[in-house]
Amino acid sequence: MAKPEAKFDLSKVRNIGIIAHIDAGKTTTTEHILYYAGAIHRLGGVDEGNTETDWMELEREKGITIQSACVPLRWHDCTINLIDTPGHVDFTAEVERSLRVLDGCVVVFDAQKGVEAQSETVWRQADKYRVPRLVFMNKMDIVGADFDNAVLDVRERLAARPVPVVIPIGAGGVKDSPRPFAGVIDLVTMEACYFDHTTPSRPDGKIVRREPIPADLLETAQQWRESLIDVLTEADDEDRITTAYLEGRPLAPETLRDLIRRRTLRLDIQPVLCGSGRNHIGVQLLMDAVCWYLPSPLDRPPVVGRHPVKGTEEVRKPDPKEPFAALVFKIQSDPHGELYYLRVYSGMMKANSRVLNPGRNVKEFLTKLYHVHADPKNKDPVEVAVAGDIVAAIGPKESITGDTLTDAQHPVVLESIQFAEAVVSRSIEPESSADKDRLIEVLNRIRREDPTFTWKVDPETGQTVMSGMGMLHLEVKQYRMEHDFHLKVRVGRPRVSYRETLKRPVRVEGECVKPAGGAGTGLFAKVTVEFEPLPNEPGNVVEHRLDTSVVPPEFLVAAEQGIRGALQSGNFGYPVIHVKATITELQLDPQLSNDIAFQAAGADAVNRALRDNVVLLEPLMHLEVTVPEEYLGPVSADLNARRADIQQMLVRGKLRVLEALVPLAKMFDYSDKIRSLTQGRASWTMEPKTYAPASEETMRSILGEDLAD
Repeated sequence: MAKPEAKFDLSKVRNIGIIAHIDAGKTTTTEHILYYAGAIHRLGGVDEGNTETDWMELEREKGITIQSACVPLRWHDCTINLIDTPGHVDFTAEVERSLRVLDGCVVVFDAQKGVEAQSETVWRQADKYRVPRLVFMNKMDIVGADFDNAVLDVRERLAARPVPVVIPIGAGGVKDSPRPFAGVIDLVTMEACYFDHTTPSRPDGKIVRREPIPADLLETAQQWRESLIDVLTEADDEDRITTAYLEGRPLAPETLRDLIRRRTLRLDIQPVLCGSGRNHIGVQLLMDAVCWYLPSPLDRPPVVGRHPVKGTEEVRKPDPKEPFAALVFKIQSDPHGELYYLRVYSGMMKANSRVLNPGRNVKEFLTKLYHVHADPKNKDPVEVAVAGDIVAAIGPKESITGDTLTDAQHPVVLESIQFAEAVVSRSIEPESSADKDRLIEVLNRIRREDPTFTWKVDPETGQTVMSGMGMLHLEVKQYRMEHDFHLKVRVGRPRVSYRETLKRPVRVEGECVKPAGGAGTGLFAKVTVEFEPLPNEPGNVVEHRLDTSVVPPEFLVAAEQGIRGALQSGNFGYPVIHVKATITELQLDPQLSNDIAFQAAGADAVNRALRDNVVLLEPLMHLEVTVPEEYLGPVSADLNARRADIQQMLVRGKLRVLEALVPLAKMFDYSDKIRSLTQGRASWTMEPKTYAPASEETMRSILGEDLAD
């Protein structure tokens, strides 16, 4: 880890993430980055279950990343805070919150499969936060790896502009290719790069050997370089290379890198590199590219928030001299306490200091600060954290993910983090009735660390129900309860988390009228509300058309709270979404009206609006199935039987990729079914896409009628 004073040179700091589809090779690539940087002293492997960033026992068992892991390291003169994120869609919240606080990212693709379902999801998340990125085409050593097609796939399917700065020497392995993948060509320096072992018995690719480009690849390399130069001259306003290039004069690598960097930071292009983590090829050039092309905190726009009281816009620059502001982007819970992961956007914070959470108007005590090396048990104490840094803190009690911590004298509330809603639920109970209170405590701790995990007590059955992004997500939570918190539990069958919405617009009057039975015992409130469906809104909108100088604002706020609260549970007991509620009139009694009465009146308005006016919505999943051509028929027939809407079919060599929208309720047994249909040769991914009106079959099931499977 760098000495603290190195942190003050913000131009040499890189906060980056590694994002990708599951099995694209993120963790293997990350492991090599850590090894080459000297952050670890031996290479681990996903298959061996001993990588640095997959530190949880369950991650090592399953060979997947479940929690994002942050590791600081040094490469050349740069300090890199690197976050390895999960690829499985059930843990997309880890990617979302990481991209919210990172300055740049590396998107890893499988060079054989190109753009896959989760690749699109993480790319859209990076677009959302306008994060500059590099592309790394991994697995160039496997059968069917095709660099040109993978680059084209990124361009066409992601509407991106990938620009190779490195190209492969060969493709595939020794047995399946006339020219197996052996190294890469650096198009900036026009050199061939090979990756040698430090000792004959240790194949680690640590030594980079640069040589002239092989004669039979020189023409291809020159064509790719010309394409690179063409892109750079498009925006060469200062004529740094255009005239020299046209006159045939040499182009300095430093100048080319500076132009690539400028275009990358403006999101005009995405530099493309390639390699093989498994065969130790190309990772050092990727690390160089992180330092050369991805932004420092100084290259990113200042963060903008609002004053918690005045509501005015507040700007915070990445400067240690600015007032302190940081965002809580992750909470990691374990039986010994909670670690709060913070991205410091401005100013400085010290261990043993008190800061303000302006969103909750509470003060928090930061007892200790750390740089964490993936596993929370492996952390280095830090006395001071400055703008641009990512640290973990012990001490806060009230803050949650998405909260802002600031200097109490200069408060600001930064934009929070929005997460997807849970779609799958399971009942849960402790094996011992004596552990009921402990179960609630553990559920609350897990909910604090994971905003996509929720729980509630079903008012009709009395069961405790936990909800998450998918079956694997809930399995991981159950595993953590049993192994991390030593709480034995039983879970029920999976259920779909349905939603409700309005059929048609309606205008209603909600009321709370209770005659006075004595002094101050009555209640009176009436509220007129117009409700309408909002199919394109992710949540609900509650607003008013009233003059707050005439109507007491506290009554208006109470009525809005009553409406929002009542929308949490509709006619069928599911949350109501896609609804706009506009308060148009309040009626009050100076003696009997209060906040409680108007909350009740707002809730009554919702109940009246939903009466015989509800549509049940079921979650539709975006499903992508990759299958050998000979199994296409049975797989398609099975999807049709599941009420899937097959939207397109893509061809990838001898493989076929089906994309479909399918009701989640029909997919709980899909893993076993697809395995039997294809003899285990298919792969598939699924992620929440949207909600749509439920079928008559589903409606009958919800109403309690028996249905054949």
